Amino acid sequence: MNEYYDINLKRARLDQLEEFPHFRFEHVDLTDRDRISALFASADPEIVVNLAAQAGVRHSLADPYAYGQSNLIGFLNVLEGCRHASVGHLVYASSSSIYGGSKRVPFSVHDSADHPLSLYAASKKANELMAHAYSHLIGLPTTGLRFFTVYGPWGRPDMALFIFTKAILAGEPIDVFNHGDMRRDFTYIDDVVEGVARVMPLPATANREWSSAAPDPATSNAPFRIHNIGGSSPVELNHLIELLEDALGRKAIRNLMPLQPGDVPATYADVSSLEEATGFRPRISIEIGVRRFVEWYREFYRA
Repeated sequence: MNEYYDINLKRARLDQLEEFPHFRFEHVDLTDRDRISALFASADPEIVVNLAAQAGVRHSLADPYAYGQSNLIGFLNVLEGCRHASVGHLVYASSSSIYGGSKRVPFSVHDSADHPLSLYAASKKANELMAHAYSHLIGLPTTGLRFFTVYGPWGRPDMALFIFTKAILAGEPIDVFNHGDMRRDFTYIDDVVEGVARVMPLPATANREWSSAAPDPATSNAPFRIHNIGGSSPVELNHLIELLEDALGRKAIRNLMPLQPGDVPATYADVSSLEEATGFRPRISIEIGVRRFVEWYREFYRA
C-alpha cells in the first residue's frame, strides 16, 4: 500500500478482496519488526505466502534504499515471524531478474544465477539465500517462485503493457527499449495465481541426493525449493505492441531507445520443476492475455 504507484488502484484491488468472508486486511509495514511479530502471533499461520516487496528494476537505480528496507529487512521479519510461529511452509516471490544477462536459455532453476544486473535482482537473490539459511538452520520449508513478467488485469502501472496501453489511447509515443529487440516470457496473472495455489500445500522437502560436490541451486539437503513460473513462450516486444494495436484499434507511435541499465534482452522460463512438483504449467496465451487486459483497462479507466 505504499505510494510506489497509484494508491487508488491498490485500494480498488483491496475492495475486490473485502467481499470474501475469510479475508482480513492488516495495514502493517513489513519493516516494522514489532508489529510483524505481533501479527504472526495473533494469526498463527500454517502457511505464509509473501508477495510483498519493492518491485521494479529501473526504480532500484533511483531509490536503492527502498529495496534494502522492504526486500531485505522486510523479508527478514517475515522469516523471523515464520520461525517463532512454527510455520509449516513459506512460499515467496522471487524473480526472473536474478538470471541477469545469462544467454543460456531457457532459464533453468538448476543453473547458477549469481550475476544479477540490478539491485532489485540482487535483493531477490538474497531472499532465496536467506530462505535457504532458515531452511537449513531451523528446518523451515521454503519455496521460492521466480516470476516471469507477470501481466493482466489489476497489474502494475509501471509495466510495459500498462504504459503502452495508456500512451496509445492518449495518442502519445511509447519508448521501445533496445529498439524493440527484446523478448519477454510474459505470464498471465491467472497462471501465476494457480501456480502459487498449487505450491502452497506442498511444503519443500530435502533432496536426499543433493551433493555439496555438485550442488543443485534449486534444491538442498534442507527443505528448500526454487521453481520458475513463466509462460515458456518468449514474445518479441514488437509483437506485443502489434497485439495491443489490434486490441485497441489504434496504432502506436514508437520511440526507439537503447537497452536500459539493469534490463536484460531476453527471458525464457524452463518450468519443468514446477510441472514435476505440481502437475501444472502456465497455459494462457499472450493473445488471450492481452485481450483480457485491454478489456479490463477500458472498463476500469473508462477509456
